[in-house]
Amino acid sequence: MAKTDKLHKAKIEEYDEFYTQYMDIQLEVNAYLEYNPDAFKDKTILLPCDDPEWSNFTKFFAENFELLGLKKLISTSRSLDAKNEKAKQFGYQYSLSDYLTSIEKDSPNYNPDITASRGKIFILERNSNKRIDINDLKWDYLSGDGDYQSEEVTKLRDESDIICTNPPFSIYIDFMKWVIDANKQFLIIGNKGSSGYKEIFPYIRAGKIWSGRSAWSGGMWFETVHPTNYDKIENGKKMKNVAAAWFTNMEHGKLHQPLSLMTMEENLRYSKHKDLTERGYYNHYDNIDGIDVPYVDAIPSDYDGLMGVPAASFLEKWCPEQFEIVGLGSGNLAKELGVQKNYRGRTDISYTENGVHKCPFGRYLIRRR
Repeated sequence: MAKTDKLHKAKIEEYDEFYTQYMDIQLEVNAYLEYNPDAFKDKTILLPCDDPEWSNFTKFFAENFELLGLKKLISTSRSLDAKNEKAKQFGYQYSLSDYLTSIEKDSPNYNPDITASRGKIFILERNSNKRIDINDLKWDYLSGDGDYQSEEVTKLRDESDIICTNPPFSIYIDFMKWVIDANKQFLIIGNKGSSGYKEIFPYIRAGKIWSGRSAWSGGMWFETVHPTNYDKIENGKKMKNVAAAWFTNMEHGKLHQPLSLMTMEENLRYSKHKDLTERGYYNHYDNIDGIDVPYVDAIPSDYDGLMGVPAASFLEKWCPEQFEIVGLGSGNLAKELGVQKNYRGRTDISYTENGVHKCPFGRYLIRRR
C-alpha cells in the first residue's frame, strides 16, 4: 500500500469528531478583522459541519453577529442516525438527550418521529432594525440527513459568502474540493499534514489555499466525547491535542510578511542549527538540481535555484511575493519537475551524505522570486 494510501486509511480509521474551542475561533477571526474591519460585514456565513449544542462555531458567530456585521448565519448538522453510524465503530454511541439542543427541546418544531433521521438547520438573520443575538437563532429539520454533499446543503453553500468549520479529517479532501469548487471564501481547520496531500497541494500551488493566521506550533486542543481517545481532562471536559491548523483563502497581514533570512554563507557560519554549521554545506539532491533546506529559518536569501523545505512549517510562514511553491518532493508532482527515480527506484527527492542515501520526507520544492 502506498504511503499516502496508508495515511488516508489512518485518517478514516481514527476517531476524528473534535470540537473547536471558542478562544481558538475568536483568535483566528480577530486576525482577519485587524487586517480588514469589514471582512465579515454583510456576509452570509455557513457552518456546514456543525453541532450547535456542542459547537462553538455557532455560539461564536451568533454572539458576535452584530459586532461582525453579519447578514445571515446558517448552521447545519448531521442526523443522529448518521453520526452513530460512524461513531459505533469507535465504541461510542450518541444518545438522543446528547443530540437534542436546548433550543429544540421546548420548540413546537420538535418531532420525535423524525428527529433521529433528519439533519437540522439553524438560522440567524438580519430582518429588522432590532439588535440580533443568540436568542434569535431559529431551527428546523432538513429534508435529508444533513450530509454536506446533499443537494440542500450544497444549495446553502451556493448562497453563502464564507464557509467556516472544522470538518472531520476523514472527509477533509472531498470537503475542501466541495468548498473550492464553489469559489467561496473559507476558514477551515484541517490536519497540518494535508498541506502535502497530492489532492490538496495543487490548490496551494495555485494560490487557492494558504495558512490561516494562528501559529501552527503545538497543534490545537479540541474537546472530544470519545470514551478513551483523549489526552487530558480540563474543567470536566475530555481534551485531545491534534496536529491541526487553520487553512483559508481570506487575506490577513501575515500572508504578506516576508521571511527575514540570512545568506547561504551566513547560515553556514551562524545558523542555530548545529548540524548545518558543522557540516558546512547544504546537501544537494542526487536526482534533481536543487538543495535540501531542513529548516525554514535556514533558507538562504541569496540562492536562486530549487530548494526543498519542510512543507507544513514553510506554508505557515509563506509569503507568496517572496517565494514560489513549484512542486512536491515526491510522487507524480515531483516527476513533473523532472525528479528522477532515486536509489529506491521511486520518484522522491534524495541526497547522499557521507555515503548514506537519504530521502527527506514532506518537502515543498520552492524557488525565490
